[in-house]
Amino acid sequence: MQNDEIRDAGVEPGPVAAEAPPRKRPKPGERRVQILQALAAMLEQPGAERVTTAALAARLEVSEAALYRHFASKAQMFEGLIDFIEQSVFTLVNQILEQAPADGDADPGHAGAQQAMRIITMLMQFAEKNPGMTRVMVGDALVFENDRLQQRMNNFFDKLESTLRQTLRPAAQAEGSSTPTVDAQVRASALTAFAVGRLQRYARSGFRRLPSEHLEASVALMI
Repeated sequence: MQNDEIRDAGVEPGPVAAEAPPRKRPKPGERRVQILQALAAMLEQPGAERVTTAALAARLEVSEAALYRHFASKAQMFEGLIDFIEQSVFTLVNQILEQAPADGDADPGHAGAQQAMRIITMLMQFAEKNPGMTRVMVGDALVFENDRLQQRMNNFFDKLESTLRQTLRPAAQAEGSSTPTVDAQVRASALTAFAVGRLQRYARSGFRRLPSEHLEASVALMI
């Protein structure tokens, strides 16, 4: 029977129902990444209160039980963010350390100082690109979480300070220091404290005060 005949009979033809496409299942590991991305995005909100699993689940439009199929606890979610921070930053640190000195720069002291400058610059740039991660690095997002998370971030900055000490020792030797290791340690400690302070100011200003502000001139005063 044709549509005209249906209309003549007083019945309007209904739209052909489209078959709903099957919902795509995330690939193995993809849902974990989505959860961590959502958590980082929530931490980027200036003045955001403590992130709860209920709020995280609502953002992802899943149940809390679905979150716990991928992470045993919220602490494990934060550990995933810390893993990302550690791997990203120290991969870049190693690249900086492996780079050959600039052409004509045969002075190991100057080359080491430049490496330290690039490491601090890279850390500030990483923070600006990942503001949510910055709140993890400075501990603001970890206040109500498991103590081991803060300890991991403490270890992160201890490792960074150790790396800076190694790069700055040749500079202290080149200056004729009688205690180059001690001098390098003092400078590395000051640089690390400076970096943490810049990150804290960035996070606590609602991400308005960029950590890279007057960075080169500030670091030059210490190295």
